[in-house]
Amino acid sequence: MSYHRQTRGNRALPSVSTLLLSILFFISKPSNAQSSSPVFACDVITNPSLAGYGFCNTGLKAEARVTDLVGRLTLVEKIGFLVSKSTGVSRLGIPDYNWWSEALHGVSDVGGGSSFTGLVPGATSFPQVILTAASFNVSLFQAIGKVVSTEARAMYNVGAAGLTFWSPNVNIFRDPRWGRGQETPGEDPTLVSKYAVAYVKGLQGTDGGDPNRLKVAACCKHYTAYDVDNWKDVSRYTFNSVVNQQDMDDTFQPPFRSCVVDGNVASVMCSYNQVNGKPTCADPDLLSGVIRGQWKLNGYIVSDCDSVEVIYANQHYTKTPEEAVAKSMLAGLDLNCDHFTGQHAMDAVDAGLVNESDVDTAISNNFATLMRLGFFDGDPKKQPYGNLGPQDVCTAENQELAREAARQGIVLLKNSDGSLPFLPYAIKTVAVIGPNANVTDTMIGNYHGVPCKYTTPLQGLVETVSVTYQKGCPDVACTEADIDSAASLAVLADAVVLVMGTDLSIEREDHDRLDLLLPGKQQQLVTEVANAANGPVVLVIMSGGGLDVTFAKNNPKITSIMWVGFPGQAGGLAIADVIFGRYNPSGRLPMTWYPQSYVENLPMSNMNMRPDNSTGYPGRSYRFYTGETVYSFGDGISYTQFHHWLIRAPGFVSLGLDPSHPCRSSKCLSVDATGTYCGKTVEVQLEVINAGTREGSHTVFLFMTPPAVHRSPVKHLVTFEKLLLGRTEIAVVRFDLDVCKDLSVVDETGKRQIALGEYVLHVGSLKYSLYITI
Repeated sequence: MSYHRQTRGNRALPSVSTLLLSILFFISKPSNAQSSSPVFACDVITNPSLAGYGFCNTGLKAEARVTDLVGRLTLVEKIGFLVSKSTGVSRLGIPDYNWWSEALHGVSDVGGGSSFTGLVPGATSFPQVILTAASFNVSLFQAIGKVVSTEARAMYNVGAAGLTFWSPNVNIFRDPRWGRGQETPGEDPTLVSKYAVAYVKGLQGTDGGDPNRLKVAACCKHYTAYDVDNWKDVSRYTFNSVVNQQDMDDTFQPPFRSCVVDGNVASVMCSYNQVNGKPTCADPDLLSGVIRGQWKLNGYIVSDCDSVEVIYANQHYTKTPEEAVAKSMLAGLDLNCDHFTGQHAMDAVDAGLVNESDVDTAISNNFATLMRLGFFDGDPKKQPYGNLGPQDVCTAENQELAREAARQGIVLLKNSDGSLPFLPYAIKTVAVIGPNANVTDTMIGNYHGVPCKYTTPLQGLVETVSVTYQKGCPDVACTEADIDSAASLAVLADAVVLVMGTDLSIEREDHDRLDLLLPGKQQQLVTEVANAANGPVVLVIMSGGGLDVTFAKNNPKITSIMWVGFPGQAGGLAIADVIFGRYNPSGRLPMTWYPQSYVENLPMSNMNMRPDNSTGYPGRSYRFYTGETVYSFGDGISYTQFHHWLIRAPGFVSLGLDPSHPCRSSKCLSVDATGTYCGKTVEVQLEVINAGTREGSHTVFLFMTPPAVHRSPVKHLVTFEKLLLGRTEIAVVRFDLDVCKDLSVVDETGKRQIALGEYVLHVGSLKYSLYITI
């Protein structure tokens, strides 16, 4: 998105400057949230004449209702529904509607479609997505989505929210410097896809499970190959993402496909960038061809904000504004975030660049989505979810889920000699030091709303133990550090907790990082405090992306390292729960942590995933990069130990090719992942035991190394499952792998192939060979 919101600073209350900006925004950008009544059409109680309109007749099929509505509109009125701030038609009882609401990790007031008022002053703020993804818990992903949609509907019922939410972000976290990596579920297509489907189902799913109805409408963004914002001289507004077909179909497209095909998402947002020379929002192959044609989107396609204008004004892809509007509409775009299409669509029609029927097609997709939401069904308070209200926002249960999500996501990366968890009878005083130790807004990352309340790391620890506190640095930039004062606290305490990392001044939308180091003098502060300490030292890293903390990993004085992402409103409680052993950490890294040397000669603009030995290009993500890491994808430590045993898996799988198949008479390295053998499953059963002394959750990862053909990944996550096991408890996990879906690789042309030969399955330290033959 191009919306840049002023952060509230790290205080529980907004600053004066933020209040002024909020007032100006409210005056200049009216939202759906201006009264205690919801925005809806077909109010037949107030205006009984509306009951005669077909589009207000709930007894008709949605398609007929949409056709009736479109047929009643003038061209000028139709064009008003092509933009995110849709202009209502009072003669038909249709109010203005702002399509732009956000719900990345809780209901947000970004976009103006939703806002916080006296009736609903805040909503539950869950951890930023990257930390929730670290839980590897699909049921948690969906549970969060369900809570967010419940709070959204409750806010809608009192005029404080819309029904269309442009979340989640399902881009791949390809480069560790990307400022928006925090918004994503990580670097792995399988994880991102599973998150996308679960969160979308949580947002959209109705209590009755009717796929033709929506609780709220989700939107998967930013389509596609979008993961550079503002790096050196590279801007997302003009960046041409050069992507080969293999990487496109193997890495960048799978999460979007899963959103549409498996999640039945109501919307997809195209991105600012070009892909191979074409703006994504004006590429008919990507929009009409793939999203609506191949994947059968049941919903609307929306542009990122100002993207249509960017096509003309920034990329100079068209000579006139009207051509930009026409190309995007003919490519399959239905809704333009912001105003540009609305300003120039009439001229585009008059010039013969588009027909009125093209406008009809676009707005029909938009109206069909609103029909599924019940927008044209009359008073929402008399419809499903009409009983929800402010009492259903920020409930104790919802806030506890935010705490639980943070606990499940926190990743313990180092724990020398079992220094954690702290025992209250042994650790009676803790020195809490660092610029992120007592922050509020930092904990909720970007695209946030107003939380129900905050508990900072300092506040969380104070509830358990006697604490002394020193910031050490005035902020995360840490251009100056009060090392002497911090070290003096460390000397006197039984233990030290250093809360360091980044915030939105370091990594955010429209601001990518230039390096992977702790900012400023943070490393010096950590090192000297650790040297002064007489007890265990815990380094807590609050950040969206990975950092090169090799110095801390190798320093024996730093006994534990914990990554907490941006942990949401209850982050401080969750951190204290893990440090003092009330919760056994189970998070695993959803992205690789690279050393600084990795990025020193690696441009963010190189989109290739696979390495190139001839140029020294190292490749990206654990799937293709085999060099040195600080910590690897999937790393994480528990306070207990888990062991795996293989119970059942075949040694050979025969595809049973027809006798006339060409591979029967000539040697083939692979066969197309289409045919009668698709649907053939491979059963893998594992026994997992908690061999430790305490209860713990554990993610069972099933990785695969396929035969080395088609430049296949060195390792690939096939699937995973999260278990909760009591001490000494044993569980059996069963994975049923589809030969075509799960054991195939993408070839150089973007087609899925089943490689013939040896596959190595990895579960923890366990490896098992499986051979696929013809």
